[in-house]
Amino acid sequence: MPSQQPSQQQRQAHDQTTSVSGGGRGAVLRFAPAAATALDDAEAIAWRRVDPDLLDLVARLVSAIHHVPALARPAECGASPWQGRDAAEWRSFSDLSAGQKSALAFAEQFTLDVSSVDDALRQGLLAALGEKAAEFAQAVYVVDVLARARFVLDRLFGPSSATATTKTRALKPDANVWNGIEEIIRVIPGLQGLDAVMTELVRLRGARAHQCRFCKSVRSRSAMVAGANDDMFAAVDFYRTSDLPDAVKAALAVTDAFIWTPGRLSDEEIAGLEKHFTPAQRVELILDVARNASNKFAVSMAADGANVSEGYEVYDVKPDGSIVYGLTAP
Repeated sequence: MPSQQPSQQQRQAHDQTTSVSGGGRGAVLRFAPAAATALDDAEAIAWRRVDPDLLDLVARLVSAIHHVPALARPAECGASPWQGRDAAEWRSFSDLSAGQKSALAFAEQFTLDVSSVDDALRQGLLAALGEKAAEFAQAVYVVDVLARARFVLDRLFGPSSATATTKTRALKPDANVWNGIEEIIRVIPGLQGLDAVMTELVRLRGARAHQCRFCKSVRSRSAMVAGANDDMFAAVDFYRTSDLPDAVKAALAVTDAFIWTPGRLSDEEIAGLEKHFTPAQRVELILDVARNASNKFAVSMAADGANVSEGYEVYDVKPDGSIVYGLTAP
């Protein structure tokens, strides 16, 4: 497989000359500054647009389930009513309404395994929140997936801290949560430190984990031009025993940990990334996984239908971050 991944000697030399201060957040700010702003803005918008007490409880529930720190509640949102309470026991909270519990049931399944969000959970959310249901689900993506990304980046680069806020830096004050997610989707492909084959195999692993029908039905033209083929795409499902390169296996192992057990990301898995990827590439990899996981919103809303009934559709990402579908395979 053609690859732009560095040799171990090149990676070690790069590590020796590249210092990353500020932990995970510092690494993103250094190697992906536009993405750093997009992540911060998405968090700020979510807290501003959705009931902060309900979102705070969702964030704490994500933390309890996955053993990662909850995204911090901005001071502008006031004190948390959930301080000192076990979010995992939310069903027993007498101060929650039936509608709030319906929203929490949806969020709980969203973070556990989004492919198992069923019509009953969706209908319960819609009945509880009405026209605000979709934006709530988008905010769940923010406190679910970005909390994982922050934690994994801190495991890779050291602990970091930041002051939570409801003020955006790049997006307009009236931006909604989807605007924030769209900005994440737009800016991350501009990094391009990973080769196209690696990026596509990581994307496919996430697509299959989340059972996103649309995501599973598309293939990157750039990856195919770079040497990816159907055998490689299929090998993603059994990558540990496949003949895929060790760098790909290391990336897919961390992808799995991010999706299923972020709080138990192992030292061995971290060492695998350090062996095969530069610091900038490690940042890009984690941001790719977080970006790809935006499919959780579509899956949760049953809005992930494929455009093709058989085979796959060819797409590509343009330099400005926009995506073009319906292309011809090379």
